[in-house]
Amino acid sequence: MTSKKTTFCNFIIKLYTNLPENGKGEIGVAVSKLIIKETPFFSCYNSVMLKKVLITTAIDYTNDVIHIGHLYQKVLADCYARYYRDLIGKENVRFLTGTDEHGQNIERAAIEKGKTPKDFVDEISTLDKKEQVSLNISYDRFIRTTDDDHKKTAGEFFEKVYKAGFIYKAKYTGFYCEGCEEYKTEKGLVNGKCEYHPTKEIKKLSEENYFFKWSAFQDFLKEHFAKNPDFVIPRSKHNEMKSFLEQGINDIPISRPALKWGIPLPIDKTQVIYVWFDALINYYTYGKPIGFWDKDTKIIHFLGKDNTRWHALLWPAMLKAAGRRVPDTIYVNSFLSLNGQKISKSLGNIIKASELTEKFGTDAVRYYLLKYGPLLEDADISLEKIKEVYNSELANNLGNLVSRVSKLAEGWGVNKNQSASWRINVKSKTENVKAEMQKYIEEYRSDLALQEAQIYLSKLNKYVQEKRPWEKGGKERMEIMEPIIADLIHLAGLLKPFMPETAEKIEKIFTVKVITASEPLFRKIRG
Repeated sequence: MTSKKTTFCNFIIKLYTNLPENGKGEIGVAVSKLIIKETPFFSCYNSVMLKKVLITTAIDYTNDVIHIGHLYQKVLADCYARYYRDLIGKENVRFLTGTDEHGQNIERAAIEKGKTPKDFVDEISTLDKKEQVSLNISYDRFIRTTDDDHKKTAGEFFEKVYKAGFIYKAKYTGFYCEGCEEYKTEKGLVNGKCEYHPTKEIKKLSEENYFFKWSAFQDFLKEHFAKNPDFVIPRSKHNEMKSFLEQGINDIPISRPALKWGIPLPIDKTQVIYVWFDALINYYTYGKPIGFWDKDTKIIHFLGKDNTRWHALLWPAMLKAAGRRVPDTIYVNSFLSLNGQKISKSLGNIIKASELTEKFGTDAVRYYLLKYGPLLEDADISLEKIKEVYNSELANNLGNLVSRVSKLAEGWGVNKNQSASWRINVKSKTENVKAEMQKYIEEYRSDLALQEAQIYLSKLNKYVQEKRPWEKGGKERMEIMEPIIADLIHLAGLLKPFMPETAEKIEKIFTVKVITASEPLFRKIRG
């Protein structure tokens, strides 16, 4: 099936190329800008028609400000939101992120700061938003679990599952990790500690709770995993969840008594909805009212590996119990470490995204995370590593090429009869790059997609060096420069989901009527 945008683009190109040469003039400039505006990435080359896409990230717990480890996931999700907006249109894509604001740890942290829980989460949520802004995260909504519509939806969801017969009251006796606010089995502990919060004390609880009949959905989950081998990506995480299912899943408590900071149960005001049950419903709170939780929507959840079990096993069971559809894809990233140690609020070795963007710039940090982040396995970050990549791949390979080409083309321009016709008529050599990058993006390999772009940039740099256009003049120089400029414009479109500000700068440099030497996109960092 061919999209309307594809048909439109092909029509415009055909219309332009059939014009007589003396009629192209100013139309060439307008058409070239229109093509760039309307087809910034793969939209003219897409043969698979998606109707709608909902992209979400895990919402962050507001016991402290988010760090670069959390924001890696946001950058990855943002890259895909931008990709799909280009592919099927902005109006057909929604991108959700936000904050998880209920629970015992929030209440405790607020008391320690001498604040009310609401004042405390208001402050942290605002700071989290600023960190996302520093990395140009283009979310459509920043949801908070204290939002009125979410509290209403969470209560209604709980009641629906209760009335369906999948919630009952019983006494819980067992272990509880305050760090992740999670009930634990003895076999789920490592030397008596939570693997994600080894410094936190494991408590023994005995209390009345409402339980979710998770065990009732074991067969459903097994069948779903068998029929959908790409439900959880990467495959190692999919297999890990299948193994967990084979061990058997038990019913779990989904309420806490005697807590003031939470959403009261609609059936028992003496208890509040357990923080994990509450938090997962945020996706539905946003997606359902705007028509992005129907069968025509591709739903993709991005999250860290410590959240996998809740999203891959509990959330689908909750949705099934409520008679709702499950997400299409759950993408699980690994952990980002700092100088060899896991970045963690509990360990106190956090580094903020805003600190990195102040030093290297927004797009440089995005590039590093998308190419060298923990896609398949844990990855390490350091200022020295970012600097090395910044200088070699951005300042030298990309930035230097744009500077050289714009300098060589400075003052060249085109007259009104030629205008920007080369932007349409000069065939770009980036078609194979485009196909490879799209393939890798669809496979959730942003690292390999950017590697393809870097390989082609290296080839362009080599081509410029071999052709030595600075030694040529007039028509001969133009014949060398035209395809290079066309390729750079196309590459800018390919880089938009990854480095949106840089892509826009490159387009502006090379789509004006008279090209002038540009300022360096990335100034080399010395020392």
